[in-house]
Amino acid sequence: MNIAPRWARWLVPLALLLVWLGVGGALGPYAGKLGEVATNDQAAFLPQSAESTQVLKAREAFDQSETLPAVVVWTADGQRISAAQLSTATRALGSLAGQPGFVGTPSPASLSTDGRAMQAVVQLEPDLGDELPTALDGIRNAAEGVAGATAQIAGPAASQADLSDAFAGIDGLLLGVALGAVLLILLLVYRSVLLPFLIILSSVFALGLACAVVYALAEQDVVRVDGQVQGILSILVIGAATDYALLLAARFREELAASEDRVTAAMAAVRRSFGAITASAATVALGLLALLASDLTNNRALGPVGAIGIGCAVLATLTFLPAVLALLGRTAYWPSRAKPAAGGSGVWRRVAATVNRRPRLTWMVTALVLGTLAAFSPALSSKGVPLDEIFVNDAPSVAAQRTLGAHFPGGSGNPAIIIADADRATEVTAAATATSGVASADAVSATGQPSAAELLVVDGRVRIDATLHAAADSDEAKETIRRLRANVHAVSGADALVGGYTAQQYDTQRTAARDRTVIVPIVLAVILLILMALLRSLLVPVLLVATVALNFLATLGVSALVFEHLLGFSGTDASVPLYGFVFLVALGVDYNIFLMSRVREETLVHGNRRGVLRGLTTTGGVITSAGVVLAATFAALMVIPLAFLVQIAFIVAFGVLLDTLVVRSLLVPALVIDIGPKAWWPSAPARGTAQTAQHATKA
Repeated sequence: MNIAPRWARWLVPLALLLVWLGVGGALGPYAGKLGEVATNDQAAFLPQSAESTQVLKAREAFDQSETLPAVVVWTADGQRISAAQLSTATRALGSLAGQPGFVGTPSPASLSTDGRAMQAVVQLEPDLGDELPTALDGIRNAAEGVAGATAQIAGPAASQADLSDAFAGIDGLLLGVALGAVLLILLLVYRSVLLPFLIILSSVFALGLACAVVYALAEQDVVRVDGQVQGILSILVIGAATDYALLLAARFREELAASEDRVTAAMAAVRRSFGAITASAATVALGLLALLASDLTNNRALGPVGAIGIGCAVLATLTFLPAVLALLGRTAYWPSRAKPAAGGSGVWRRVAATVNRRPRLTWMVTALVLGTLAAFSPALSSKGVPLDEIFVNDAPSVAAQRTLGAHFPGGSGNPAIIIADADRATEVTAAATATSGVASADAVSATGQPSAAELLVVDGRVRIDATLHAAADSDEAKETIRRLRANVHAVSGADALVGGYTAQQYDTQRTAARDRTVIVPIVLAVILLILMALLRSLLVPVLLVATVALNFLATLGVSALVFEHLLGFSGTDASVPLYGFVFLVALGVDYNIFLMSRVREETLVHGNRRGVLRGLTTTGGVITSAGVVLAATFAALMVIPLAFLVQIAFIVAFGVLLDTLVVRSLLVPALVIDIGPKAWWPSAPARGTAQTAQHATKA
C-alpha cells in the first residue's frame, strides 16, 4: 500500500527534470537571439517629456529623407590644407552619390579657420544595420584618395558603428566569461565535481526561459531591449539564480545529513529556504520595477525585463534544482560528504567569537570605517561621460571627434537644434547668435543645409542649427544650452524649442537627478515592507535598510576615488548612481535576508545572542560564496568596452563584496547582539525557552 505514494514522490522530481530539459532544449537558443529584437537608437536614452525629446520628434518633419550623417575630417600632419586638396576631397566624396546606402550628394569640403583641417558631411540611410561598416569603409576609401592628408570619420554614423562593435558578440562573450567565472569559483569553493555544473545548468535554464519570454514580449513591442538591458539581463539572471541555488543546495546538504530520504530532504530544503529566497527575489524584482517611475526610456525598459529574469531564476531554483538534488542525493556533492552545517567552519566560528566578545566596539568601528568611505561619495560626478570616454578603448569615432574639435568649433558635427515658428525665424536666429557660447546660428534651407535664404518651412515651423564654441559634451556647452534656451524662449510668439546632442545630455542629467529623488524612496520603502513581513519585526528591518544604504554610500565613495585616480574617468553616466543603488541595495539586502531569516529561526530555539552567532556561523560560508560569485558575475560586464557598464560592474562587484564581508559579517550581527531581544519587537522570538525549542522542533 505504501509503494504507490513512494513512486509518486519519485515521479514528481523526475517529471520536473524532464520539463526543464525540454525548456532548456527548446528555449535555450533564445539566450543568443535577443540581439535580433534589440535596438540602440538614441531615443532610448532620452527623457520622455524633455524639451530635447520634443525637438527630436519635431525635427523628423524637416528631414526630407531620414538620414544618418557621417562627418569626414582631414588633416595634413600639421601642414596647411591646399586648395588642390580641398577640391580633391569634394570630388572624392562626390563619387559616392547614388551608390547603395548613400543619400543625396555629400556636402563640399570646408576649410577650418586655422587652415590645417577640412571637413565634409556624407548622409547615409538610417537603417543600414550590418551594412553600416561597409558603407563607412566606402567613405574611408574615397576620403583616403586625398594625397598628403589623413582622413577620419566622426559623427552619428561612426559612433553607431563603434557602439555596434562594442556590443558585438555580447551574447556569447559575456555569457561565456560570466559562466566561466562562476564555474571556477564553485569548483574551488565546494570541491565538488557535479554540484557546480548543476548550479550552472539551473542558471542557464533560467536565462533561456527569461530570454524567450523577453524575446516574445519585445517582438510584440510590450517591452523594449537595448544592448545595455540585454547585457544586464544575462548577468542578473546568472548571478541571482546562482545565489538562490547556493542557498538551497546548502540547506539540502544539511537536511540530507539528518535524513536518509533524498525526497524528504529536498522537500524540507525547499520549505525552509522558500521564505528567504522569495523575499530576496521580491526585493530585487520590485526594486527593478520601481524603475518604471523613471522618465528615461532605457531605465523603464530595464524594470520589467529584469523582473522577468528574477522570476525565472526563482522558478528554476525552486523546481529544477530540488528535483535533480532529490534524484542524485549525496552523489551531487561527490567527492565531499553531506554534513550538518550548524557548527560552521573554523573561520566563521572565529568571526562569531570576535563579534560576541566585543559587539559594541565591533559595530562602532565598522560603522566608522564605512562612514569615512561614504564621506567621499559626493565626489562622484554624475554629469555624464565625455565623448572621448564613452568607450574604454580609443574608438575610431572618438579619435575623429577629437580631431574635429581641435580644428573646428567644439560643437561642430553636433549643433544645437532649434525648432521655432517660421514668422519669427529672424528674431530667433538673432537671439541664438547673440547667446554667449554660440559660434553661429543659421536656419536650414530647402536643400537641407544651413542658409540665409529659401528656408525649409514645415507646418509653419523652421529649423535653426546653432554651432557651439565648446565641445558638445562639455559642462561649458551644457551651460550654453541653458542660456540659449532662456534667450530663444524669450522671443515672443516663437514657441522655440532647443534640442540636439548637448541638450539631450543636459536634459538626461537633470532627469536622472529627478529619478533618484523619486525612485530611491520607493525602493527603500518596498524593501522595508518585505523585511517587516519576513522577519515580523520593526527595528531589525530598519537596521538592515540603514546598513545597506551606508554600504551603498561607502561604495560610491570608493568608486569616486577609483574612477578618477585609477581608471581615469572624469565623470560617470547620469544613470550610474541610480542603477548602482537599485542593484546594490536590493542585492545587498539579499544576504541580510539569508542571514537574518536563519538567525530568527535559530533565535526561536536558542535565544537572541546564541541565535545570532549560530546563524552567522551556519550561513557564513554559503553567503560569502554567493557574494563572491555575484561580484564575479557583475565584473564580467567589464569585457564590454563601454564606460557605463565598466562603472556599473565595479560599483556592484565592490559593493557586494563589501556588504558580504563587512556589513553582513560584522556590522549587522554586532548590532543585533548589542541591542538584544528588543531588536525583534513587536514579535518575541528571542525567549529561547525549552518550551519554545520544543515547539520549534515540532514545527
